[in-house]
Amino acid sequence: MRILIVKTSSMGDVVHAMPVVNDIRRKYPDAQIDWLVEAPFAAIPRMHAGVREVITLSWRKWRGQLLRRETWAQMQALRARLRAARYDLVLDLQGLIKSAIWARQAQAPVAGYDKHSIREPVAAWAYQYRLAVPKQLHAVQRCRLLVAQQLGLVLPTNAPDFGLRPPAAVWKPRGKYALIIPNASRVEKLWPERHWVAIGRRMLEMGWQPVVLWGRDAEQTLAERIAASCEGDVPPFLKVDEMASVLAGARHVVGLDTGFTHLAAAFGRPTLGIYCDHDPGLAGITGPGPVASVGGRGQVPSRQEVMALFERQAGVLHAQ
Repeated sequence: MRILIVKTSSMGDVVHAMPVVNDIRRKYPDAQIDWLVEAPFAAIPRMHAGVREVITLSWRKWRGQLLRRETWAQMQALRARLRAARYDLVLDLQGLIKSAIWARQAQAPVAGYDKHSIREPVAAWAYQYRLAVPKQLHAVQRCRLLVAQQLGLVLPTNAPDFGLRPPAAVWKPRGKYALIIPNASRVEKLWPERHWVAIGRRMLEMGWQPVVLWGRDAEQTLAERIAASCEGDVPPFLKVDEMASVLAGARHVVGLDTGFTHLAAAFGRPTLGIYCDHDPGLAGITGPGPVASVGGRGQVPSRQEVMALFERQAGVLHAQ
């Protein structure tokens, strides 16, 4: 059985979909599973040994350049590649019009959420198989339940197995270290800088070197200011796969609701997620290690709330 999973973005969403690979392989160990994803996030499915081939698209780039001949040539090449693979089934775990369009390009039966379960109801009309999945479930559970229903798997009650294995480290922090992830894609997600400094200083007191992560030029300045105030380190620019090894080796991670925070939790690292503009019930921090989420839409958590959870998680670690 040849299966294509369509989950193109964003980083956290791709991470949340990864457990379906092991779910499928438990019943169908010989299944050939490919993954269609936006190029910047391709490193994530490549870290799973159960994914045979990762196919990239650049829709975020293409949609702004639809009048260019080169754009259409690239899209046609991708469509030809998807059709040549001759998939038996396509699983659209994204639930958007854009993902449904690309799922259909493989010319294979497509399964996805029904019109009552999906983010963009029009997309459901592109599917041959439409499945009901409660919207109030966590994103990981929604992906797993859709796949289980379509493939006749036992409905998942076990903890999700993300199956990710980081590559060898390119950059290594000094000694034992903990991570701070203070940047996000939207300003509404940000947490006050002085609170991050307090977290970093507490990490230092616990014997962990604070390491402050960043991903874009505009974020580097904030990372450097926080690090300078808590005797922390700032890594050089690291690509997603290079950052993965740093995440996987951390003793503890405190970060905003952002892709790297979710990826750290998937690696089993003790992770505390800070939510300032989103409901963590639908996409809270999930992983096999000690994890917690605090805050919510319009509910910026206080330093005391975050520090209390951090102390509790750190206490469990030191007890072990």
